[in-house]
Amino acid sequence: RVEAFRDAASAMEQEKEILLEMIHNIQNSQDMRHISEGEREELNLTANRLMGRTLTVEVSVETFRNAQQQQSLLHATKMIDEIVNKLLDDLEDAKMRLISLYGACTSDVPAGPIDQKFQSVVIGCAIEDQKKIKRRLETLLRNLENSEKSITLLEHQKSSVRQSCNSKQD
Repeated sequence: RVEAFRDAASAMEQEKEILLEMIHNIQNSQDMRHISEGEREELNLTANRLMGRTLTVEVSVETFRNAQQQQSLLHATKMIDEIVNKLLDDLEDAKMRLISLYGACTSDVPAGPIDQKFQSVVIGCAIEDQKKIKRRLETLLRNLENSEKSITLLEHQKSSVRQSCNSKQD
């Protein structure tokens, strides 16, 4: 029963993360640009209210770690944070580095390179921490993918507007 209780609490933690990501994605969706100002404002108010309500829920499952596991977790977290902090400087390089970190966390054959150093650090973490690190990397990569799609759509819209303006000048 204790393990079932811990598993249920962990599932709730994940569900909270998913809800927050969904709300954030809706707020930053391209579809928001295609609705009226009033509807957009109403949706943003609702999304902010839901985000606030979701953030009031605190679910925490403590993981017992020895000193070596604690050090490994701190080191792995630091490695991910360093890449995230450099995202705006070089998006493509940061994405490739995140993919190599993710490859180090998965048992599947990764599509790209594996960061061997990161893999050895993650192996030193507690099993629950390994799962959380992998989920964090999945979320970061998903958010990057969504951001790239938004940028591509905006660039496509800009080029369409330019072509439209150029053809009107002719």
